[in-house]
Amino acid sequence: MRHRLAVVACCLLVVLSGCAGAGVGPDGTPTDGAPTDGTATPAEPTGTAPPPNGTIEVHVIDVGQADATLLRTDEETMLIDSGDWRDDGETVLEYLDSRGVDRIDHLVSTHAHADHIGGHEAVIDHYETERDGVGAVYDSGVTHTSQTYERYLDAVERHDVRLFEVRSGDEIPLEGAAATVLSPAPPVGDDLHENGVSVSVAVGKTSFLFTGDAERATESRLLERHGDRLDADVYQAGHHGSNTSSGPAFLDAVDPAVAVVSSGYDSQFGHPHDEPLERFSERGIRTLWTGVHGTIVFESDGEGIAVRTQVDATTDPLELNDAPEAGADPTDPTAERFAVGVAA
Repeated sequence: MRHRLAVVACCLLVVLSGCAGAGVGPDGTPTDGAPTDGTATPAEPTGTAPPPNGTIEVHVIDVGQADATLLRTDEETMLIDSGDWRDDGETVLEYLDSRGVDRIDHLVSTHAHADHIGGHEAVIDHYETERDGVGAVYDSGVTHTSQTYERYLDAVERHDVRLFEVRSGDEIPLEGAAATVLSPAPPVGDDLHENGVSVSVAVGKTSFLFTGDAERATESRLLERHGDRLDADVYQAGHHGSNTSSGPAFLDAVDPAVAVVSSGYDSQFGHPHDEPLERFSERGIRTLWTGVHGTIVFESDGEGIAVRTQVDATTDPLELNDAPEAGADPTDPTAERFAVGVAA
């Protein structure tokens, strides 16, 4: 079934006035009367209140050569991407079940490639039929012709899940955190990487940056549009640690204490590439890789971040490619290895 993504603009002002009530019907018609011409007016960057205090967990799930990241605040959950299509959501669903996640309040699709939305159909089907549902899905609106993408939208329609097309400056109403969409704004052609959804999430004094497969051109636009707002304690390295991402100027603006790479140990693309690892090293950025550390969990209390991994491996970016494979089941327990922003 061929789809056209219906538009539900969800900018900050709409969120504050009740964006949670907007939606898309099973026939693709927005239930709040939003336009259906496939266009949306990009939101201008907006100043936001200080991030709320509380706690957040960020789980970078080891899904091989793919991405899947679970965020849990005191009140809600967010899943950014869902792994590779060949796994069909199995690893992510097992992980969510092992952590007692009964509801996905916010499901973010960074872009439509099958190594990022490969488990979306299975996650939506499972949570809508066996658990407490999916609150809303967030998408760039840039479509793809793959069967994986079509099945994802079929699942959205089948279960009448609210679907929002987001733009830079939009706020995702994740209770207990400030979650801001940084890109795309506006869409540039139909390239999925250039138009991917990037999200900054902050609790208290701590912050995390997720850029999907954003490459240098997107990083340049992020720099131009957001500048100092890119600063983050933890940066999930763009494009699985590819040299197409994590450029010098972008890293200088983000200035992370920790970078985390989600890719397979024997990546067919050679991820992570040596060049970004060298840039991490030059800046003293401790680096974690799912291929070596297994599943990685960050626990923030708003003041500092405890870093947990399944395997106690090097965090020196120049040593990672010579480190042994994690070899852990993604659901195995993690142990605290070090802390960021916390006095010893």
